[in-house]
Amino acid sequence: MLSNSSHKIQQVSEGSPAALAGLQPGDIITKINNVKLVDIFDYHYYSDDADITVEVLHEDGSSTEIFVKKDEGEDLGVIFCNGLMDDYKSCSNKCAFCFIDQMPPGMRDTLYFKDDDTRLSFLQGNYVTLTNMKMQDLDRIIAYKLGPINISVHATNPDLRVKLLHNRFAGDILGKITKLYNAQIPMNAQVVACPGLNDGEELDRTISDLMEFAPVMASMSVVPVGITKYRDGLYPLRTYTMDEASAVIDQIEHWQDVAMKRFGTHFVQASDEWYIIADRPLPEANRYDGFIQLENGVGMLRLLKEEVLDALEDIKKPLFMKKHRYTIATGKLAAPFIRELCRDITEKYPRVSVEVIPITNDFFGQEITVAGLITGQDLINQLRNRDLGDGLLLSCTMLRSGEEVFLDDITLDELSETLHVKTRIVQSDGRDLVCALLGR
Repeated sequence: MLSNSSHKIQQVSEGSPAALAGLQPGDIITKINNVKLVDIFDYHYYSDDADITVEVLHEDGSSTEIFVKKDEGEDLGVIFCNGLMDDYKSCSNKCAFCFIDQMPPGMRDTLYFKDDDTRLSFLQGNYVTLTNMKMQDLDRIIAYKLGPINISVHATNPDLRVKLLHNRFAGDILGKITKLYNAQIPMNAQVVACPGLNDGEELDRTISDLMEFAPVMASMSVVPVGITKYRDGLYPLRTYTMDEASAVIDQIEHWQDVAMKRFGTHFVQASDEWYIIADRPLPEANRYDGFIQLENGVGMLRLLKEEVLDALEDIKKPLFMKKHRYTIATGKLAAPFIRELCRDITEKYPRVSVEVIPITNDFFGQEITVAGLITGQDLINQLRNRDLGDGLLLSCTMLRSGEEVFLDDITLDELSETLHVKTRIVQSDGRDLVCALLGR
């Protein structure tokens, strides 16, 4: 096997500079302009030039240099078999709150892989701890002017971060962030809050420390720890109470006031879970600074509400509608909020009726209440023998990215056949929810 097979081309776009130059699937790109490539960042950096020379290793073992005529900044037009053009870096931490350590046995191997690859932060928006990175790795990010980089900070107190991540090299996070800050590399930060560990005064310290890097560090989110029933032998953790969640919100909103006075943005955000646990109303849309922390569940419900209301204004009401009755299955956390949205929709369209069913997470444990961790078997067990009406609506967050498969490997087709119902996957925007309920 070729040692650099991770550089193998899987696909060449028709009419692209690569296709016109004669590159083909199966070819391996080893150098560009006589520079040996390490990974996808090298490829993008050196292929950005106009009129490049590409060294290619063919499947028959022969090697040639190919001149590729292209404009500066024009994409070469190839897709690699390995998206990183390199091995994925696994996580070297043993975080007290790690969700993968709380996974049940017997699932597919890929679900147990802990990635902590900084390159995925730029390519996919993943949050990474930087514990895998040496200062020379940061130099490379700075040289290539990559950004933004999303950082799982969790605590800026060096001793506490070492304890949380169970990694003796984890305490230098502020030094690495400072290096990125001095180079003006855009950043975002994340904290997973654990009761009695990194909340309270430690959370104040973390927010205060990170705020010194604003606005280069554009935002920071705080999310509560998730606890499954598979925690034997792991660090003892629990979930937050209503009063504790309310105290965290007060703490974050205090720092938002400080940030607004200093920078004109709120900087630190509480994820939606805090407000639901505390039974407090969600902030208004303008409090989310453009919803830049959506991937961490910050502002998703508020944005969904805004999108539903906009769609109800925009979509022209038909002269006649048949009666429709749908079922929405979702996590227990968001079910009351989804019911409220459905009331907004059915008030305008009274011939549409909706039943929202909260699904108890028996698979991971009842402490897990978000829709994105609901499995096919829990849906089947709790919806079987129920009259689901004209269709079952499910959030796209329940499916693995790019697949019609739930976390427990049950497929969408298997679910629909077992429940004898037409199932529609609703995308994460309010307009799609409205359209689904209108049968469009």
